[in-house]
Amino acid sequence: MGYTVAVVGATGAVGTRMIEMLEVSSLPIDKIRFLSSKRSAGKVLSYKGQPIEVELTTEESFAGVDIALFSAGGSTSAKFAPYAVKAGAVVVDNTSYFRQNPHVPLVVPEVNAHTLKEHQGIIACPNCSTIQMMVALEPIRRKWGLERVIVSTYQAVSGAGQSAIDETKRELKEVLNDGLDPKDLQADILPAGGDKKHYPIAFNALAQIDVFTDNDYTFEEMKMTNETKKIMEEPDLAVSATCVRIPVLYSHSESVYIETKEKAAIEDVKAAIAAFPGAVLKDDVAQQIYPQAVNAVGSCDTFVGRIRKDLDAEKGIHMWVVSDNLLKGAAWNSVQIAETLHQQGLVHPTETLKFELQ
Repeated sequence: MGYTVAVVGATGAVGTRMIEMLEVSSLPIDKIRFLSSKRSAGKVLSYKGQPIEVELTTEESFAGVDIALFSAGGSTSAKFAPYAVKAGAVVVDNTSYFRQNPHVPLVVPEVNAHTLKEHQGIIACPNCSTIQMMVALEPIRRKWGLERVIVSTYQAVSGAGQSAIDETKRELKEVLNDGLDPKDLQADILPAGGDKKHYPIAFNALAQIDVFTDNDYTFEEMKMTNETKKIMEEPDLAVSATCVRIPVLYSHSESVYIETKEKAAIEDVKAAIAAFPGAVLKDDVAQQIYPQAVNAVGSCDTFVGRIRKDLDAEKGIHMWVVSDNLLKGAAWNSVQIAETLHQQGLVHPTETLKFELQ
């Protein structure tokens, strides 16, 4: 007996990749439904070679749905996810809306799948930049513990959506083909669509992802900080992030510095990462082998390299972490959660779901 699965936001950058992941997933699926806003309703998408018409998302859309994967923006999740749960579906939400809700597990399956048993109908998928860092750090945390995490990200423009990809391509063409000075480019999207000013990304690096909070960190940086503590169940862990957008289309890169509780030999750290599910060790500097964004595109793995001791801190370790932000950072992690719910027998019938309409 298979499931009826709905993809909300099916025509978006992440939604289309969710569909691709579902096509190769081990999840038993009898029926697939694609949902979207009014703008995209009526379009036809393919699933395993079969045409599927995209439906308008409404409060009644989830009748008969067992699992609903959401990636259509926080306001859509806020409005429709509770209705999906009320109809009997388990929701896997890829937006930030539910991540810090104490009743919603925040899950990277390789790291904290055990928290799925606590779900009340909604499971949150962490931020893309957080997910890949968790896969890289969890094998270290389990063996030697963590005292501090300092991360600087180099994030692809696809993390800001298709409009940011289009803006980046346009700007690059205007510089390379038309000879415009990067300072003179018209920017409408980045660094944050909802902020007052916009800056060009072509031949640039923007030390702002999302808008700034009252403490001068951006929301993206605070997401990484708070999500890391929740996923690792260590509220006192010292975490700090600086998130930067660069003119790369796909795959996020991160420079991560950690301090462990117990002293760890670098070769042992490399071995632990290499043995961890979802992590791939790419670390042979003698042969110039280390993770690269272009090589991560299309892969569901997280690549880790440049692992080395800090020159001054006895328990300090540096590393470089790269992953496809639309796959492991979003679509694949969501489908993995759905697969794990099935494996653990946690796709519950309606009467066991408890999430209340707000």
